Amino acid sequence: MRPFFKTWLTICLLLPLAAHATNREQRLPSYSSKHISAPYTKKGSTAVKLAPHRGTGRIAAAVQPSARQSSNVLSRAVNVLGTPYRWGGSSPSKGFDCSGLVKYAFNGIEEVDLPRTSNAMASGHGQKVDRKDLKPGDLIFFNIKSRRVNHVAIYLGNDRFIHAPRTGKSVTIDTLNKPYWQNHYVVAKRVLPAEQDSTLRLSQR
Repeated sequence: MRPFFKTWLTICLLLPLAAHATNREQRLPSYSSKHISAPYTKKGSTAVKLAPHRGTGRIAAAVQPSARQSSNVLSRAVNVLGTPYRWGGSSPSKGFDCSGLVKYAFNGIEEVDLPRTSNAMASGHGQKVDRKDLKPGDLIFFNIKSRRVNHVAIYLGNDRFIHAPRTGKSVTIDTLNKPYWQNHYVVAKRVLPAEQDSTLRLSQR
């Protein structure tokens, strides 16, 4: 992929994050339920809905991820767009598989220590997030030709995600609006540290 295009795409993806950093109340647009299927809820699956707030009937909101660290993760992932898929790969020079790409993108985030496989990432790391509450930097998990999680991607915002699909393909951007990904969606996790409250940051200075 040409360096100019990568730079342009990075700027387009990270501008919304810059706005989010200055206004923590900013929210991504909500998506119509007719375009998004219900989360995978088979018994024994890792996809378990979050408990609702008492008296509200709404799913409890996850803590807001750090906008700065989310920006760093997305930047690293976008910069390797076009890198060929390679099973077991975890570097631009050797290629990436799905979890290798995630490990690479989160490298440098000291608070995050992810396991190597997508199934292990989904099983015990991070906070479960409802699909409508996804934020850039969240991990989304799928079950491809299996009943258990065996694929992971990084959410970019506006229903888009970046991932290393399979042999013969390259790191690419795709959308959750496609029926294929809707049908194989299992769960989403937020593994980035929470955004510190602005008043707390001021008091610490």
